[in-house]
Amino acid sequence: MNTKNTCILHVEDDENDVILLQHAFEEAGISNPVHVASDGKQAIDYLAMAARGTDPRVYPMPCLVLLDLKIPFISGQDVLHWARQQTGLVDLPIIVLTSSENPTDVSLAYKFGASSFVVKPFEREERLSLAQGLNLWWIEKNLCPENSGDHSRSKREPLVSLHCA
Repeated sequence: MNTKNTCILHVEDDENDVILLQHAFEEAGISNPVHVASDGKQAIDYLAMAARGTDPRVYPMPCLVLLDLKIPFISGQDVLHWARQQTGLVDLPIIVLTSSENPTDVSLAYKFGASSFVVKPFEREERLSLAQGLNLWWIEKNLCPENSGDHSRSKREPLVSLHCA
């Protein structure tokens, strides 16, 4: 299943981190639309609507989730744990993208089903390298199961940030 045209859900409460990653995505040629949830509650609400197929134009199933751990209301660890208990989200690639290097955070993330754990890069070149790696592995090469949402769109959409309400 080609994920080149499907959306990415970026769960991040720091607007600067969102903007910096979007610039890196643009520079890396990632044209997937990016939906942003700024807290754990928004992330769960979005993923629940996407998994149910509720208005897929507003809540498309992402091909990839980038999840910060330190977010308001519901922690990233709790979002991850919740997502892995949902039938429609079990196979969804979820990459923890956080500033924490705490071994406990790493262990818990993998215990709760993280696909990968990455420390947020601070330098421009490192962000670009991260974006290129995400693009190559998780967007171009990775295959998603057929039941992980509607990946049938053929038209590429521009990179856009939607702040979920």
